[in-house]
Amino acid sequence: MDAVQLLTRIVEIKSVSENESEVAKYLVDYMNEHGIEAHVDDAGNAVGIKSGKVTNEKQVEDLVLLGHMDTVPGDIPVRKEGDLLYGRGSVDAKGPLATFVSATIQAQIPENTRVVVIGAVEEEISTSKGAHYAKNQYAPKACVIGEPSNWDAITLGYKGQFLVKYILRQEVGHTAGINSAVGEKAVIWWQKIQDHCNEYNQNRTKLFDQLLPTLRHIQTSSDGLTEVAEAIVGIRLPLNIDISELKKVVKSLDEGANIDCYSHEEAYKSDKNNGLVRSFLKSIRKQNARPRFKTKTGTSDMNSVGPKWQCPIVAYGPGDSALDHTPNEHISVSEYLRAVEVLKNVIEDNGTTK
Repeated sequence: MDAVQLLTRIVEIKSVSENESEVAKYLVDYMNEHGIEAHVDDAGNAVGIKSGKVTNEKQVEDLVLLGHMDTVPGDIPVRKEGDLLYGRGSVDAKGPLATFVSATIQAQIPENTRVVVIGAVEEEISTSKGAHYAKNQYAPKACVIGEPSNWDAITLGYKGQFLVKYILRQEVGHTAGINSAVGEKAVIWWQKIQDHCNEYNQNRTKLFDQLLPTLRHIQTSSDGLTEVAEAIVGIRLPLNIDISELKKVVKSLDEGANIDCYSHEEAYKSDKNNGLVRSFLKSIRKQNARPRFKTKTGTSDMNSVGPKWQCPIVAYGPGDSALDHTPNEHISVSEYLRAVEVLKNVIEDNGTTK
């Protein structure tokens, strides 16, 4: 029951991005009480380390389990209904993070292996502060990212993205005048982005291979003399896209506006022919299930650390990602416990670092 209590408690502790200190303290205390040496690092991440017997210090290899503690806003009353635990972050991604902690506590760590559990800060916002800090602190032989994949599947890749901020200012004119209002011009710019992406996506049938634009915010304002339109657009990126060329196109679609492309993360997809993947496949099959592979149209901390570490890397965790950020976010406790068992077996399998 400790694993269920851990999950319930960290879901109860609110930790919207940039406000993770309370849940970090709880996790550090919990890990220290359960045989994992833990601390809060300089970025605010909760970090726990559990080592196997060391027979040769030069051969010690890290398995990094990188989850995140922060959530998007939205207060969902934490409650249990049968097998389901409701609450903000239960799926994205406190369920996977609790899986990391519980599996590490239960696992017998192989010789010359060090398991590093990280509850990162600010994954849900554009900074990804926790992962960017961690990527310079470790050089793991294998890594698991804590994101919901369902207990019987592993995620191999995430699309990239960049955000675009659009600001257009012009003198106020009469609505019957010949000049379009700033709101109309912003909408036309957005439609041109959609047209460009639709043209790119022709003959690309898989979502993972497409440009996927989203209008995240748009508003207009006026002080009576000047009117302003502001918009934010996110574009999900496929592998091997020419980012610099895409940014030029986006800016060229309205030369009168101030257009800033920022928060760029490249798409990343890992190889599945390695010891980490084989360990997961074996462990899932041991639970009498047929393992599945996934790629996701969103982004994760895999995009931040994967290019730096260049090691076997997958994302894993219980929960249905379709519930991410929704008012109905909930996780199956029985699925969570199965995921703990799967990951425990993966940790104990030396194949994760081969």
